[in-house]
Amino acid sequence: MKQATRDKRIPCMIFDILTIFPDLVESPLQEGIIRRALLHGQISANIIDLRIFADGPHAMTDDRPFGGGEGMVMKPEPLAAAVESRKKDGQGARVILLSPQGRRYNQTVAAELALEKHLILVCGRYEGVDERFRNCYVDDEISIGDFILTGGELAAMVLVDSITRLLPGVLGCADSATKDTFSRNLLKHPQYTRPRVFKELSVPEELLSGNHEKIETFRFIASVKRTLERRPDLLQKENFTAAEGVLLKKHHLFEAVTQCRREEKEVTGK
Repeated sequence: MKQATRDKRIPCMIFDILTIFPDLVESPLQEGIIRRALLHGQISANIIDLRIFADGPHAMTDDRPFGGGEGMVMKPEPLAAAVESRKKDGQGARVILLSPQGRRYNQTVAAELALEKHLILVCGRYEGVDERFRNCYVDDEISIGDFILTGGELAAMVLVDSITRLLPGVLGCADSATKDTFSRNLLKHPQYTRPRVFKELSVPEELLSGNHEKIETFRFIASVKRTLERRPDLLQKENFTAAEGVLLKKHHLFEAVTQCRREEKEVTGK
C-alpha cells in the first residue's frame, strides 16, 4: 500500500504480526481507520509468514507434543527466528503472545500498549507454543476473553484496531477515543441520528435543545443508567466527581449506584 507523507513529529507505531496464515490478517488492514493510518504513515503493519523461517522441505511449524496428548504444538525455532528477524534494527520491541492463558485485554491495557513503539504479535495455533519459546522470547501474554479461537490472528487484529485508534491524530475527532465506552468505567450513552422520528419513536428532546449543558447531563445520566442495567460491575471502579454526584442524586440514581457498588464489593471481596 502506498503511503502518504508522514508528519515526522508523530512517531510511527510498528506492528509485526507473526502467523502461519497471512491471508487471515491481510484484509482487515485494507479497510477503515487502519487503512487510513497506514496511508498516513501513523502505523506500520508487517505480516510475517512463520513458514519462511521453518526448515525442511515441508516448512513444518508444528510437531507432536512430548509425552503424548492431543493436537500439535508450535515449534520454537521458527518462532524464535521470526522474532529475532524483527528485532535486528536494535529498537526495543515488545513481544506479545496471543493466548487464552494471558492477562485479560481491556481498554486500560490498550492504552498501555499504545505507548509502545514496536509490538510483535505472535499468533498462537493448535495446542499452543513450545514453552521454551515462551520463556525466552515472550514479554507479555494477552487474552481477549474466556473463549477459544482457532488461532491468535483475530485476537491480533483486535489489538491492532483498538491500539491504532488511540494513537495521536488517527481519529478524525480528537474526543472520539476519550469519550468511547470503556474510556472510563461507563458504557456509552445511546446515540441518535436522522430522521427525528423512526417507527413513531422520537429523538429525546434534550438532544434537540441546542443547550450543551443539558445535552451533556442527558448523556451522562443515560450512560449511568445503561451501565447499571448492563454492566453494573464496571461501577465498582468508577470515580464520580462531586458535580456528577449531585446529578446522580437529582436524578435518583445515587442510591442505586451505591447499592450496586456494595453488592459488587460483597461478590468480589474487594
